[in-house]
Amino acid sequence: MKYALLLFAFLLPTTSQAAPAPPAGYKLAWSDNFRGHQLNTSKWQYRTDSKLLSTQLPQNVRLQHGQLVIDLKKTPAGGKQYTGGGIISRRTFHYGYFEARIKIDAGNGWHSSFWLQRYNGTDTLGDKATLEMDILENTSDNLSTYSVNTHRWVAPHIVVGSKNVSTPDLSRGFHIFGCEYDKDVIRYYFDGQLVNTVDWSGQPQGEVNLWLTSIAQAMGPNHAVDDTALPAAMYVDWVRFYTRRATATHHD
Repeated sequence: MKYALLLFAFLLPTTSQAAPAPPAGYKLAWSDNFRGHQLNTSKWQYRTDSKLLSTQLPQNVRLQHGQLVIDLKKTPAGGKQYTGGGIISRRTFHYGYFEARIKIDAGNGWHSSFWLQRYNGTDTLGDKATLEMDILENTSDNLSTYSVNTHRWVAPHIVVGSKNVSTPDLSRGFHIFGCEYDKDVIRYYFDGQLVNTVDWSGQPQGEVNLWLTSIAQAMGPNHAVDDTALPAAMYVDWVRFYTRRATATHHD
């Protein structure tokens, strides 16, 4: 019986690993630990567009073992062969430090991301989307790297500070992806280590929504989704927002 209990404990998902401290001077102001059986829709709305190779469905988003799970499937919907999913914060945020603990278990053909951009209620662009901060963009043809990017969508569109970051295999464990959005400067972090700094002086600076999504995208050597790796998933252990201001801390 003792050995059975040890094996059972070993197989349980690990969600309690301590996170590196945020940059000095920040206080936790908002978070979601994804406990319970259903997504907190007072905090989140679903991504429901059809883009690239997939349609994003609310039913592909679920909670399990204290984690957010975004399911990736070969299921026809909205004129696409595949379905992904995602969530977008109802709250908008301004300057502060953002982080999420994420694991990506996907075969070739999926674009998984954690990013900040104002939502127009319909799609990923629109007149509100002046600034985009890509804290994590992984194309699953390579699970040992990801990219950080900063976009200005006010014409002309520019991308500043794009950088590829080498990592351990992102399918073998959770890692913490962070972004410090400060006036005139944006800093990106991986497991508490600074990986890129972007000078954003003179560029649009305003409120953003928080996005966690995974969609199908043609890429990799075959420019197609690896059907043999499906179903797959993107997992999020928790997401947090810190501010320099003294605000009430809220947990779920």
